[in-house]
Amino acid sequence: MRTDGRKPNQLREVEIKAEVNHYAEGSVKISFGKTIVLCTASVEERIPKWLQGTKQGWVTAEYGMLPRSTHNRINRDKANNSGRTQEISRLIGRSLRACIDLSVLGERQIYVDCDVLQADGGTRTAAITGGFVALSLACKFLQDQKVISAWPIKNYISAISVGLNNDQALLDLNYDEDSNIGTDMNFVMDDSKRFIEIQGTAEKTPFSKDHLNQLIGFAEIGCKQLIDEQEKILGTFFKPQGS
Repeated sequence: MRTDGRKPNQLREVEIKAEVNHYAEGSVKISFGKTIVLCTASVEERIPKWLQGTKQGWVTAEYGMLPRSTHNRINRDKANNSGRTQEISRLIGRSLRACIDLSVLGERQIYVDCDVLQADGGTRTAAITGGFVALSLACKFLQDQKVISAWPIKNYISAISVGLNNDQALLDLNYDEDSNIGTDMNFVMDDSKRFIEIQGTAEKTPFSKDHLNQLIGFAEIGCKQLIDEQEKILGTFFKPQGS
């Protein structure tokens, strides 16, 4: 029995609420159970210097945790400047760039900020899943304003954690599970079941190929369900592959 009573292949309750920030071109608040992340997408009419003159845009991301998003208060500077924070920011940026044709943006940048309001495991996967919706809403804003002439997003993407506990695969780990799990993995996938990024470590005992295949199967289940949730917001103007 899991700590919150879920089945092994069951997600926590997922909620994605759009347009939660009046000023941002795209914004959502996403919840994976008790984990809550605010994702905002801001359009900037500038790009990094190394892209100037290329007629190509850029998407980047920044991840951060509020001081009391965890069980104990964390110093704001420490939370936002740690190696973990920088690694997750780069992961989110890589994941979002994998789903967009940057040439359609022109020489402008979309900055996706993912701020953890409350953490109970899976903050990076919630940030990627919500960040994609915020990015898509910002692109819709640009298209509606006739700033861009074509739709730049190529695929839906979502992300989920899985773990292996005594040979049992588990989907969407909460904090209690994540902190005690034997094998911990994060998957970023698109709506064609292609992998964008896989992160995985055996914390205790090495895992077999059969275990890995089981974890991949659980990740596919979770990412598909998350894309179904994203479609509830984006489906009126952008459909997943095969829908």
